[in-house]
Parts: sequence; C-alpha cells; structure tokens
Amino acid sequence: MADAGSPAVTVAGAVVARVHDGSAVPATLSPRPYIDVFSLSGRSVTEALPGDHPHHLALSLALPDVDGITYWGGRTFTRGSGSELLDNHGRQSVSSTVQTDGELRQELAWIAPDGTVQLEESRRVRFSRIGNGASLQDGLLVQWRSLLTSRHGTSFGSPATNGRAGAFYGGVFWRTPFGSARVLSAAGEGADAAHGSTSPWLSISTPDVSVIAVAEAGMPWFIRTGDYAGFCPAVATEERRLIEAGGVLELALRVVVVDGAVDSDSASNWAELAREATR
Repeated sequence: MADAGSPAVTVAGAVVARVHDGSAVPATLSPRPYIDVFSLSGRSVTEALPGDHPHHLALSLALPDVDGITYWGGRTFTRGSGSELLDNHGRQSVSSTVQTDGELRQELAWIAPDGTVQLEESRRVRFSRIGNGASLQDGLLVQWRSLLTSRHGTSFGSPATNGRAGAFYGGVFWRTPFGSARVLSAAGEGADAAHGSTSPWLSISTPDVSVIAVAEAGMPWFIRTGDYAGFCPAVATEERRLIEAGGVLELALRVVVVDGAVDSDSASNWAELAREATR
C-alpha cells in the first residue's frame, strides 16, 4: 500500500527495508508506521495487510489494549463478549523522522479516537550487515528500540489478560510471509515449545530464508504458525502491565535475517552475534 512516504533503506548497496508512515492505513486497522524488510539477496521476510489478517503490518509496534484502545487493529477481545469490531481504534502519528545511513529515528504520538494523546514514543530502528565467521556468511541485523512515555499512567493488556487463553500478542510484531516454516528455540522445536517461553532466541526458517529473533527484555514469546507465521516479545501475558504517570516502557527486539535455512546451532550462534552487536 502506498502512503505519504516509503523510502528505501540500503545496507552495503542492497535495499533491505522500505519505510511506510502508515497514513494510508484504514482507520479500523489502527494506522501506524511499518517497515517491509528484505534479506541481503532481496527476499521478502515480512508481509503487510495480508488477506487473513489485514491489520498485520509487516514489522510494526502494535498493542491490542492500551486502556481499552487498540493499536493492533481489527477486532477486540473482551471478557464475556468475545471478539468484536469496536469503535476503539487508535493511531500512531509520526511527528518527526530522521533517516540516515542504515538508521531510522522517529518521534510519535499514540492518539485515542477522542484525540487524547495516550503515549509519546521515541523509536530507533537500525539496519546493519553482520558477519558469521563460522559459516562465512553475512546476514542482516535489524535492531528495534522504542521508549513509550505515559503522561497520566497507562495500563496495557492483551486478549489473554481479557480472557482468551494463550492470545497474549502485542509488542514489536513481525509478520512473516511464510506459509509454512520450521520453528526452533532454546526451548525446543516447534511453535508450541517457543510460545510463552523466555527462550533467549527463536528462529523461523524456510529452505530459502530464515529470521532469528532475540528479545532484550526477557519477555515471553508470542509465536503463531499455521495459517500465518508471526512473533513478538509479549508485553502482557497473564496480567496487565502498568506504568505510572511519567513512566517509560522500553520495548526492544533484534532480528537477524539470513538467506537459507538454519539449524539450532547456527540459529543460536547468530543470536549471540546479534547480542554482541552495538546497539
């Protein structure tokens, strides 16, 4: 989807991302900036506005319940009523953007339907080449860090905290285009092993390309495969997360994108390289 600006990000001459400001996203999908990401060889590893879940926007920061307002998009799950399309869609408005070589910095306001600014965000996303001497292969390192500041105190929830078991999605969310993929983590093989775990890394891999993710805050993983493959470090799992007035919530994720499949040993190695990289 075209919007007011979708500049390219290049690393070592390769286009590795396209940045969208989200202004063209329909209101019911909770408009927000998002990023299309590609491997160093040009393979797409994200998907935006897919037919199955059109509110999934490639790589974006999406939260389903901020004091009852959704910045995830689509339907809202409420205890006793289930999943319904409500008139509670917020939007993330970009107030400033600075894009330099391999780095994107943005200031954003999270705005409720009544125009109230619920959160202010400072965001930095960095793209760089990362080498793996063990495999003589280079990968793309994506580093996301957001600081969310609350003016009046904020409560964050998810469908899980509202009564839908296991559906604790919400955070820096990466929607892949993979119809089928192999999931690995330190907790074992398969999405069931990784989901809800605090594994230091997880990977989603196809024969052509792999993404290896590292959460920096020790948050449990939300991961889903089957009708789609996507993941995020989850903000609210069993209980709502609270920040006081003037408080800050830091959300961060590192992902390595490599061409080809990975096994557990190589995924763990890539994750360690990502952790050692300068943030």
